[in-house]
Amino acid sequence: MSKNQEAVETHRDTETLLAVLDAADRMPSAGRLRARSYELLAPVPGTTVVDVGCGAGRAVAELAERGVHAVGVDTDPRMLAAARERWSAAEFREAGAEDLPFADGSVRGYRADKVFHILQEPGRAVAEARRVLCPGGRIVLVGQDWDAILIDSDDAALTRTIVHARADLLGTPRAGRQYRNMLLDGGFDDVTVEVHTSVFTDPAMLSLVTRLAEPARTSGAVSRDQADKWLAEQRRRAETDRFLVAIPFFVAAATA
Repeated sequence: MSKNQEAVETHRDTETLLAVLDAADRMPSAGRLRARSYELLAPVPGTTVVDVGCGAGRAVAELAERGVHAVGVDTDPRMLAAARERWSAAEFREAGAEDLPFADGSVRGYRADKVFHILQEPGRAVAEARRVLCPGGRIVLVGQDWDAILIDSDDAALTRTIVHARADLLGTPRAGRQYRNMLLDGGFDDVTVEVHTSVFTDPAMLSLVTRLAEPARTSGAVSRDQADKWLAEQRRRAETDRFLVAIPFFVAAATA
């Protein structure tokens, strides 16, 4: 494949991912979850809040509307380019959760949404959050537990295999259920945990189950025939208004 072809494929993959993220963000439940995370963050106007793993930057823009200096941080330059294009007045920096571009105690709020499950050592990210937060600063972690995704299917055993196989390809797939202990181990106080379940029945979310089945097939956990059969059933369900995916999202908050 030529460099030009690779660039085209990369652009197409980015656009596809952005479309999936945008569709999920537009769901009413996603809006309520973001609003709840901002409430728990308790942003103080005029102070700095960092959104780690900011993606296309929607939360950064929404936090800025609350009067704070919001900074989006992400490791993916393609996502940052999309964020800067969409929210030209906002600030975005390229950095990882384990090495943030902030001085000790310089941040009043820290938010990470759907980030810790991709990290190999989330404890390092918690330690880095503790470093940059000022005394009394707030941290909020939001994310799904990839082993707890619920999908209605005629073949429950195959569905469990696909869900678990996809989870096992991630750095810390069960990070959501571990947030509380991570924060306690990191020296945070007043730790609270909530669970908000998002239910998806819109056929537009078929891309979500595809993104579960394909990696499970590629890893060898299921065969191509099994994956194709399972996806065909999900498409039939979507066509007849019988499609359902439920995802529990953990929301943990604490004080530095």
